[in-house]
Amino acid sequence: MVAGLREFALRSRDGSGKPVLDESNGEELMHVQPSVAVALGNRPVESPGTLYITSRKLIWLSDVDMAKGYAVDFLSISLHAVSRDPEAYSSPCIYAQIEVGEDEDDDDSDTESTEVLDLSKIREMRLVPSDSTQLETMFDVFCECAELNPEPVEEEEEEEESGHNWVFSADQMDVRGGADEDAEWQISQSPTSVIGHSNGDEGLAQPMLELQINDQRFEDAEEMVHESETKDHH
Repeated sequence: MVAGLREFALRSRDGSGKPVLDESNGEELMHVQPSVAVALGNRPVESPGTLYITSRKLIWLSDVDMAKGYAVDFLSISLHAVSRDPEAYSSPCIYAQIEVGEDEDDDDSDTESTEVLDLSKIREMRLVPSDSTQLETMFDVFCECAELNPEPVEEEEEEEESGHNWVFSADQMDVRGGADEDAEWQISQSPTSVIGHSNGDEGLAQPMLELQINDQRFEDAEEMVHESETKDHH
């Protein structure tokens, strides 16, 4: 399930203002970038805060309101890039696209600044550092942490990749009947391989193909055997 963007206000009680991480599950702090403003959707940019990049997620905490913060898992970020085009956005920033739940509405009401913010519908986020020279460093850390969070492989995909349940029908096979050399081995070089079209009614894979070998070499061999047997009888 896609978590999307969410509120985050868990700060350490030691007075540092740092976020509380899920260290029991291996979450580590990878980078801290101070003086970063955030813009959600088409809403106005918010007052600067501090960006914490962990091995699992991005956390932005306000420097003005200690109870205000946002977090998003790397698994929910479908794209991130450095944006320096003033026509795309007024300030250089890190642009990120966020996946939302499939049951969310497709309207753009979440991006209107006059309406109540619904984080579950936010699809875009821009992180604007006061020092734009830090963009490349931030981007490199983004990439490193994204690689630590590969997209989970679905169970069906795992079965397909395992190769144990591969099934091919006859019309999917590439049989080059016009080739003279090794034509009989185009389908399978293993006599024990069973490749067929399987269904639950018959229980066994149907024959893949009924081979019709018209190679002249086999006809010549049969004639030689027949002549040899004839001579032996004489």
